Order: sequence, then C-alpha cells, then structure tokens
Amino acid sequence: MTNLPKSILAVAGAILITAPLAAQKPADTEIWEPVPRVVTAGATDRDAPSDAVKLFDGRNLDEWVSTRDKSAARWTVTDGLMTVDKSAGNIETKRRFRSYQLHIEWRIPSDITGTDQGRGNSGIFLASTGDGDAGYELQILDSYQNKTYVNGQAGSIYKQSIPLVNPSRKPGEWQSYDVIWTAPMFNVDGSVKSPAYVTAFHNGVLVQSHFALTGETRYIGKPEYTKYESAPIKLQAHGDKSAPISFRNIWVRDL
Repeated sequence: MTNLPKSILAVAGAILITAPLAAQKPADTEIWEPVPRVVTAGATDRDAPSDAVKLFDGRNLDEWVSTRDKSAARWTVTDGLMTVDKSAGNIETKRRFRSYQLHIEWRIPSDITGTDQGRGNSGIFLASTGDGDAGYELQILDSYQNKTYVNGQAGSIYKQSIPLVNPSRKPGEWQSYDVIWTAPMFNVDGSVKSPAYVTAFHNGVLVQSHFALTGETRYIGKPEYTKYESAPIKLQAHGDKSAPISFRNIWVRDL
C-alpha cells in the first residue's frame, strides 16, 4: 500500500478523472437535427397556437355531433358561448384523436342551485369509446364550497384520481382546463400494453400529474379497459336538475 501523502493522491486522482474530458469537445454533445417545426403561439396562453384545431370558437357547432345518433349537435350557441341542452344529450367531436393537448373553458351559472353531485355537473370524456357516458372522464362540477366525494369533484378523474388541490372559482366566473392526454396502447389480444396517462391544470394549477388510469370511467364498479385505436372527445349533458353550464374557447393539438 502506498505511503504517499493524501494531498498528492488527491491531485493524482483528479488528473485521472479529468484527463479523458480534455480530449472531448463541446460539439460532441450538440444535436443539430431534426430541427423542431415552428409553431406560432397564441397572443396569450389561452389562445390557440397555429397548429391547433379549433373545436369551438364561439360561432357554431360544426365540429360536433350528437353522441346519441351522430346527427348535428343541438346545444345552444349564443353570444359566443356554447351552453348544454340536457334534453339533447351528450355531444362529441366529429374528429377522432389519440394523444393530444386540450384547452377548454367552462362556467358554472351564477344562479346555480343544488348540492353535492347535483350542482353544475358535467364532464369531459377525454376519449369517448361508446354511447352514453362510456370513456375516460375529467369531471366538471361546482366545487367551490360544495361538499362531495373527493374523487368526484372538479379536476378529478372521475372515481379514480382525486385532484391534488381545489382551485375552483366561484359560480359565474370562467374556469379552464389544460390537459395532456396520452392514449393507452393495447396488444393484439386487447390486453393493455401501456395505460392512459393524464396531466391536467385547473385554472393554471396542476391537479393531475401524469396519472395512470386504471380503465374507463365507471359510475358503479371498478374501471376496466376496452381496446380502441382513436376516439372523439365528448362533453356531457348530465341529468342533474341544476342550471346548465356553458363552454367557450375549445382547441386541441395532436401529439
């Protein structure tokens, strides 16, 4: 064993560690291609970027159909807002998607009544896999001083994931969701190769952080996966008795 002073050993070790780096250059770790394509951002964070599909811009429901029979969507469009018509049922996009970025704004009526789940209830089905309420739901509800089960409040993945916090605004004020949806992947036999993931911001606040879903939304029972390739985005006309909610400024980017 050597008897050299520790200071000399330390210097020698440093030389041995740094010597290989001397032969390297900054360019060795620079990547120049492929160059990311240019996308023009919106004027504000809520405005659609140049590569987004505008699903609702306040003018019409041309991008939407009735989930029930795939006829023209029959919700109300007034003053740039889309308002739920509960008698017309759910609506969904004509286009089908896999993984995407979604922006959507919604408002609970200022004169909302009811309690618990019967107060401004709706939902965004991030992948609509069938009629009715089949799919994967991000809950919409008046969760401002309204007690309910926490995996059913606004910002929850319904009956699966409690939101990290509750940033809900008062009824009558506009709220927003910004969502990153990663679609599930399936094996040939229909088994799950990789689950669906969702990251969601409610009013700019993180409420779901890359949550791995355990299957489709179930009102009763445990979630299960059903194989699909692509699916529409669906908005729910919930059957509660409170006043219907409104939407505006909905856009999506394929990922």
